[in-house]
Amino acid sequence: MAPKWLLPFVGVALAGGAVVFGVTVWPGGGTGETTASQPTGVGAGSSDCPSPSASSSRSYPMSQKPRTIPAVREHTPARGPGWRPSDGARLVIGDKKLADEGKLTARELGLTYAGEAEPCDGDVQLALTGKNQPNSEAYTLTVRNGRVRISAATDTGVFYGTRTLKQEVRDGGTASEGVVRDEPAKPQRGFMLDIARKHFTAGWIEDRIRELGDLKYNQLGLHFSDDQGFRIESDTHPQVVSKQHLTKAQVRRIVDLAASRHIKVVPEIDSPGHLGAVIAAYPDLQLRNASGVAASGAVDISKPKAAKIVDDLLNEYADLFPGPYWHLGADEYRALMVSDPETSYPQLAAAARARYGAGATVADLATGWMDDRAATIRKHDRTMRAWNDGFFRDTKVQPSRDIQVAYWTGKEIGARQPDEYLSAGRRVVNYNDEFLYYVLGEPNDFVYPTGERIYEQWTPLVLRGTTPVAEQYDDQILGGSFAVWCDLSNSQTEAQVAQGVRMPLRALSQKLWDPGKPALSWAEFQKLADRVS
Repeated sequence: MAPKWLLPFVGVALAGGAVVFGVTVWPGGGTGETTASQPTGVGAGSSDCPSPSASSSRSYPMSQKPRTIPAVREHTPARGPGWRPSDGARLVIGDKKLADEGKLTARELGLTYAGEAEPCDGDVQLALTGKNQPNSEAYTLTVRNGRVRISAATDTGVFYGTRTLKQEVRDGGTASEGVVRDEPAKPQRGFMLDIARKHFTAGWIEDRIRELGDLKYNQLGLHFSDDQGFRIESDTHPQVVSKQHLTKAQVRRIVDLAASRHIKVVPEIDSPGHLGAVIAAYPDLQLRNASGVAASGAVDISKPKAAKIVDDLLNEYADLFPGPYWHLGADEYRALMVSDPETSYPQLAAAARARYGAGATVADLATGWMDDRAATIRKHDRTMRAWNDGFFRDTKVQPSRDIQVAYWTGKEIGARQPDEYLSAGRRVVNYNDEFLYYVLGEPNDFVYPTGERIYEQWTPLVLRGTTPVAEQYDDQILGGSFAVWCDLSNSQTEAQVAQGVRMPLRALSQKLWDPGKPALSWAEFQKLADRVS
């Protein structure tokens, strides 16, 4: 049985046609008591609301659960006409902290933004409940008596409620009468973009942010340094920056737009591999083996100058990206992609022993490098992650416990099953390359992922291949991220990338938000996507 505050407003007809109205208790606090002398729809204490039109005696069927992407988790149906934008309808807020969400939603729905005011018939009200909730992204959306109320403990939750409403009324749709209670299953829901190998314009990235916001994603990863390019303006080392790049002013606008959609930007300067653009400016840093052969993209981590330059960049961009997350990279270091690293790279082996004692290996030195970069970023109060092939088995040096594992592959030398990270207590973000990697040109046996395959076969527990890990690890898997990699950068235009990722992003949104089996078939889901987004 539903709690009393979820019961729909009740009007009881008496003899002679008089109506006695009950009390509506809104989710998140506050009551709206209505009597025959205070008609339904007039906000308490408001003199600006027009007189309500005569109520219809029409009997409405029980409402249906809203159809949105991602699907709402819970809906308590009710009888009523629902809600759609109408002439003169306003958006009002109960707290000035919601002004940004209110103005955005009013503009999108064609409503008049009225600021802090009591709601009238036809209005949408945004409210903070002042209550602590286990999930800060949860919200309640109530459609009742010709009004909409979206309430949550945080402005993020309220924003997600507005995204649900926006989808419901798109193209003349109607928001269902009743109460939606909704929250995501996973706290990290991301889209990662390789802007290092391929330059993406600021406008294109901004369009993706708007798309991600409407789908309730909360992270945008920017991989902006690699062998093929370094794509953000630098003051400390301008010589590493590629001709085509984003200015810091453009990045600030991207970060601000993302914040308005409650999306955190996650920067990545990958190291000690994937630093070809930096090496082009500082060729003396390039790693070479015992025969003098250069290792593509890899810096020699036995050289203090390499650490200094990377730390300079990390410190510089920490101010540009104020969000809580940072990606350290740490994958595919060439020195550890050979059968005998100590013989192939004796200078690294010697540096490892000098720092960590007899028996230390190149893997120890690489782990120490990652920990040192983590120490640099930790000073900026960030939560860090690194690719799973930057974590090595049986090393004397252990990666810092606060570095999350970005699990993408099981193809590296010494590859470990996901259970090894999870059983050690590591927290993991799912980047499974068999489902969530969109690699331009499809090199190295990659194929473009499809939304259908994600929708029907993938769950956050499927970290490697197609087999899920044990359910007991569910809480350690923080979420997932879809990744666009631009290995063959000219294989697709920006427009083709946007179209190619469209349905995979919608499918992933559904699977990260709701842990249950989707109620719709793939064909139905595609049709819904065409209608609401």
